[in-house]
Amino acid sequence: MSRTYNHFNVTSPEPYVAHVEINRPERLNAFYQEYLLTSPPPSKYAQVFNTLSHSPDVRSIVLSGAGPSFTVGLDIQKTNLAFPGSDGARKAWEIKRGVAEFQECISASEKCEKPVICVLHGFSFGLAIDIACTTDVRISSADTRFSVKEVDVGLAADIGTLSRLPKIVGSLSWVKDVALSARIFSAEEALRVGFVSAVESDKDAAVKRALEMASLIAGKSPVAVQSTKAIVNWSVDRTVADGLAYTQAWNAAALQTGDVGEAVGAMLGKRKARFEKL
Repeated sequence: MSRTYNHFNVTSPEPYVAHVEINRPERLNAFYQEYLLTSPPPSKYAQVFNTLSHSPDVRSIVLSGAGPSFTVGLDIQKTNLAFPGSDGARKAWEIKRGVAEFQECISASEKCEKPVICVLHGFSFGLAIDIACTTDVRISSADTRFSVKEVDVGLAADIGTLSRLPKIVGSLSWVKDVALSARIFSAEEALRVGFVSAVESDKDAAVKRALEMASLIAGKSPVAVQSTKAIVNWSVDRTVADGLAYTQAWNAAALQTGDVGEAVGAMLGKRKARFEKL
């Protein structure tokens, strides 16, 4: 599988593994409307993840940036932040719709049925944090410089960081520290607070680790893996009792899969399991 979208490269470096690269390195992979708010929808970013989500040939995904940086966020020079209309209420509705469309686009990697492993490297500013927060696992290179940058351009981060980041790291004090100041923080600090789960020496090493993890996941039952992501994501904002009840309902169907017998048989027979496409 190899496909090139406008500013995205999608390849398959391992069986059932997709590698998505944000591909605008000459602008440090900065995003603008063509990525996000194209009409008719979906946007290019959402289109990539929606396609991979439904592909039976994909079981796990790695997301990184082409070149030295993941992304510096929005390309201010090419992004139109003006909205039509002179009436305040009507302009507010236009802004609200625009932000909702933007949020929906970036949420595509969270809603993707397949696990998404994000490799953060170089500059990872603004929208980079929004994107990373939607992914399932985050790995960083040692040189990564992070920033929740939005207050420096006069607005509150509105694409998901302020809603997702507190749940990821579990420290409201630290989230407010970085979001209110827009200060740059290091990969070491990101690891310490739990924003990333691993730091590798450089981008190549981080991508290598992500691909190894993606390949390991891709060798598991796709029914089990996709069920696990769905149940964990659903349970995050609910009580334990609600999560248990949801798991009962989900597994009432999922446990009927033949993958259980194949997985157990492979372990007992000391062979590699083979699972049908999903």
